[in-house]
Amino acid sequence: MSDGAEAHLIIPLASYDAEGCIEARRQLQLPHLEKLLARLVPAQTDDEGGPHTLSMPHERVHARELGLNVADGCIPWAAWQVAQAGRDPEGAAWAWITPCHWRVGTDHITMNHPQDLALDETDARALLAAMQPYFEEDGIGLAYDAPDRWLARGEVFRDFPSASLDRVIGRTIDDWLPRSAQASTIRRLQQEMQMLLYTHPITEERSRRGLLPVNSFWVSGTGALPDSLPPKQPAGLEITPALHDAALHQDWRRWASAWQEVDAQQCARLLAALDRGESVSLTLCGESHARTWSGRNAGLWPKLAAAWRGKQAAAVLATL
Repeated sequence: MSDGAEAHLIIPLASYDAEGCIEARRQLQLPHLEKLLARLVPAQTDDEGGPHTLSMPHERVHARELGLNVADGCIPWAAWQVAQAGRDPEGAAWAWITPCHWRVGTDHITMNHPQDLALDETDARALLAAMQPYFEEDGIGLAYDAPDRWLARGEVFRDFPSASLDRVIGRTIDDWLPRSAQASTIRRLQQEMQMLLYTHPITEERSRRGLLPVNSFWVSGTGALPDSLPPKQPAGLEITPALHDAALHQDWRRWASAWQEVDAQQCARLLAALDRGESVSLTLCGESHARTWSGRNAGLWPKLAAAWRGKQAAAVLATL
């Protein structure tokens, strides 16, 4: 890095606990990742709770880099977003509200990926306007940020554990619904919104256009920032979203293709920095764990030594 900052590449959902992903991993050819794993040394492993934690491993790693609280389900991502946008979070508790479609089965309810809604700004703002008064009755301010993500502010979100959206997409929601003492307010609001949206004109209009109805919402990113100055993103930190949506959609062909691009681009750049003698870190994150490697070595000998170590990527990805 030209500014002297250590390069740290974080790759969320580098592996996934699904049969399709396991098969896709067997076919991956990741030469730059292989070289990085051979030349870097293990630095840290995140083993905090496996696949049943509310927060994802990549979220915990990112939060630590920012100096944020990493208590499970209480990483204040919404408040952090407010601060990064140049606004004062004012010590308040914030949350993300995601309009979503809950698919009702015979014995369970699952959540579609929010992208499946194809929600545009016009529809999103109309839905927000309809829902806003109900939230305000419970002391929650609701504001538009993007079609599939709104900002909410209210004391109910302070010390409120919430499951990451990445945990819930495509899965049975009952496993992830909030269970804390203050969650009764949110559970009631979810029920009220289901009734409101079921008969709302925009639901009928979306149905005529062949679009899925918005029939509930999800709360995530809850909490307040510490009293200290809002943490800034470290200069050398890169978090690639390339694998994220393909993994959540369980589109393993697209996921494998995205991995090849990450290897050819981001991993190649990290390897070039290592060749220049710069300090670099690499963190691979799955559903359960995250593992970090770090190092600073250049010259011929580290490359020759690495060549003797053989391929590691497949085995490493299987441990995430």
